[in-house]
Amino acid sequence: MITFGILATSPIAHEWMKAVTAAGGYRLGAVYSRSLEKAQAFADQYGSEIETYDSLESFLMDSSLDLIYIASPNGLHFQHSRLALEAGKHVVVEKPAVLRPSEWTIVYSLAKKKKVMLFEAARNVHEKAVALVSDFLKDKEILGANLRYGKYSSKMPALLAGELPNVFSAKFGGGALMDLGIYPLYVAHYWFGKPAQVSYQAQKWDWDVDLAGQANLLYPGSLVTLQTAKNYTTYLSSEIYTSQGTLIVDSVEEIKSARFRDLTGGEEVLPVQVASHQMEEEAAAFAQMIEREDWLSWEKWTQLALDVHETMWKLRQDAAIVFEGDQDVE
Repeated sequence: MITFGILATSPIAHEWMKAVTAAGGYRLGAVYSRSLEKAQAFADQYGSEIETYDSLESFLMDSSLDLIYIASPNGLHFQHSRLALEAGKHVVVEKPAVLRPSEWTIVYSLAKKKKVMLFEAARNVHEKAVALVSDFLKDKEILGANLRYGKYSSKMPALLAGELPNVFSAKFGGGALMDLGIYPLYVAHYWFGKPAQVSYQAQKWDWDVDLAGQANLLYPGSLVTLQTAKNYTTYLSSEIYTSQGTLIVDSVEEIKSARFRDLTGGEEVLPVQVASHQMEEEAAAFAQMIEREDWLSWEKWTQLALDVHETMWKLRQDAAIVFEGDQDVE
């Protein structure tokens, strides 16, 4: 049983609680918020013997905790991960785990030094359906792909009213690419590898962060296009083009169905099985790696995360999307 603490009581933390309940193997031991009242209100929903803290230092020093789940704003993920790793805790940090690849290198090295595991909660890439698609494509020549994920943000009305929510703030690493674009980016790297060249055309808000955009990932012999947005919702499927036919996936954010249509019009439906909660499979995967001390699998996933963040950094540079702290990176 992994005893964990929750750092920040944002809505995604409640989804994590549903996921670990479905996955099993976890127990909530403590909750931190800058407001003790908020920490207590969160804890009260999940049990009576949960410690609550408004001191981050005291929370991280809680010896009963094996793992810290970090659900703070994007711009604080790196700082909070470093502190949790320094305290010798395993860490699950919501995506994006960092804003720059140099930060991932730092926290990865710290995790290795402390002999604990660090995970970016890029949940879709841990779905069995993503591995199923990968296996299906192994004997096929990839010609290209269109991968899409766009969802109208609940914070758009506030932005349009003149406010600046964290999810659209350069200070906190907001925007479509960092938030929703990470889903198609992860599966593109998982299915096709690291691209040779990348570019990103962004629709910006007040010349700051991106509301929507299209990324092009160039591979030898193929071009993969990614569409992401927070100012509108797309209902289009994603497609992978091969010399034998086209694989149609309903969504790269959570695959519920996939079918292959060959060049003659014949169709094969892949046996996709959907978990009871979107985050259940990632929670189960993290627990398995920790409990089995499966460092080889962990190294595989951390390398994938580094590749994704290196691509993300290049895409942001191409579109001149600048966050606070970027100027400190050579």
